[in-house]
Amino acid sequence: MSAFEYAPALESTSIVNIADSYKLFINGKFVAPKSGKYFPTINPATGKVLAKIADANAKDVDLAVLAARNAYAKVWGKMPAAERGKYLYRIARILQERAREFAVLETLDNGKPIRESRDTDIPLVAAHFFYHAGWADKLQHAGLGDSPKPYGVVGQIIPWNFPMLMLAWKVAPALATGNTVVLKPAETTSLTALLFAEVCQQAGLPDGVVNIVTGAGATGSAIVNHPGIDKIAFTGSTEVGKLIATAIAGTKKSATLELGGKAANIIYDDAAIDEAVEGIVNGIFFNQGHVCCAGSRLLVQENIHDEVLEKLKIRMSHIRLGNPLDKNTDIGAINSAAQLAKIKELTAAGDSEGADRWSVPCEIPSEGFWFPPTIFTGVSQTHRIAREEIFGPVLSVLTFRTPQEAIEKANNTPFGLSAGVWTEKGSKILWTASKLRAGVIWANTFNKFDPASPFGGYKESGWGREGGRHGLSAYLKGSN
Repeated sequence: MSAFEYAPALESTSIVNIADSYKLFINGKFVAPKSGKYFPTINPATGKVLAKIADANAKDVDLAVLAARNAYAKVWGKMPAAERGKYLYRIARILQERAREFAVLETLDNGKPIRESRDTDIPLVAAHFFYHAGWADKLQHAGLGDSPKPYGVVGQIIPWNFPMLMLAWKVAPALATGNTVVLKPAETTSLTALLFAEVCQQAGLPDGVVNIVTGAGATGSAIVNHPGIDKIAFTGSTEVGKLIATAIAGTKKSATLELGGKAANIIYDDAAIDEAVEGIVNGIFFNQGHVCCAGSRLLVQENIHDEVLEKLKIRMSHIRLGNPLDKNTDIGAINSAAQLAKIKELTAAGDSEGADRWSVPCEIPSEGFWFPPTIFTGVSQTHRIAREEIFGPVLSVLTFRTPQEAIEKANNTPFGLSAGVWTEKGSKILWTASKLRAGVIWANTFNKFDPASPFGGYKESGWGREGGRHGLSAYLKGSN
């Protein structure tokens, strides 16, 4: 019998209108950058330029911070909490109404499959605004003091792997708690943030409450070091997180840092193996492995190693890599040439250090940035691929004999963002979870998120939590 083939099911791009160039969003209006400079944003699936994006400098950041300060002092900070909540509800509803537009634009600019943008990212974005809208007038019940106060002006810097979702994680709680925002999206994925600026206008959000300045590292540095910023919220690499922590040391700025990870996905010998294999695939190949909490280290109990690997390879052979706009696609494009180079460097290190590489046989498109789903076996704790965050569709497989050995190997990392546990025994789940040094631990599933659930890590995976009641505290100064 021949293999089942999927006919192409391409999502139309007609719903999206991409301009030739995009300005900055400051004080409720789109304004040209002071430098007059723009940079290209590229479709990772084709390598072609989608649009030109304004490159903000320190003067632009000054204007954005001033607008945010004025909005906080004169409008947003004085507004009754229930009224603030109405704006968040309005934004959430508009996001739902324009969900398809956002999903298509996210896929074009980021490279992720439309199925993920449509079914996961954008629905969660709206859910975060709905959830935090409900908290706006109930903060005194959040366990953060009788009269918790906002910080004021928050500088927020978000990554390229989940552009709109990370925007929602940052902007929704900041607004719900009464802060105003200066946001910098990643330079490779700014388009949906700028479309969100249109949503702010459509919702009638007061001028200056949300300001969006686009650019690269220099723009982010200008935000971090600006004396008018009261708090920094950052998601990105551990290296940049350390630089931010150093920059704000000795100042009165607060910070939330959600950084890198090298999660262990532990498969015990009593696990439901077919389900665990699905969890392994979802844990590392979702969003091309561009996930800080990806299950990039697979720890398999030794006596089921061969069975798990055999079933995993069969399952991986059915993963479909290709056009991100095709609704059948499982693996889209790598976000940028720079990220592809990093993935290739680290996988080459895996080869040179003696690990065994196996990649899914698949056709790689001739244009754009692509990497096939890959696993390495024969991996030891000292291999770079077992220690460093690859941030791509690459899985390192290690084995263990006893639960205690699994814990020791899982915790043998400077990171501590997430982990997964697969077993039929509830007691083993609870024992394992109590021993793992990770902020988020999934049991018999992986990569499940909810706005009401806090997210964050230990050690070099960051400071603080985002989401849920705990995430509100990052934007409030409690007082009793």
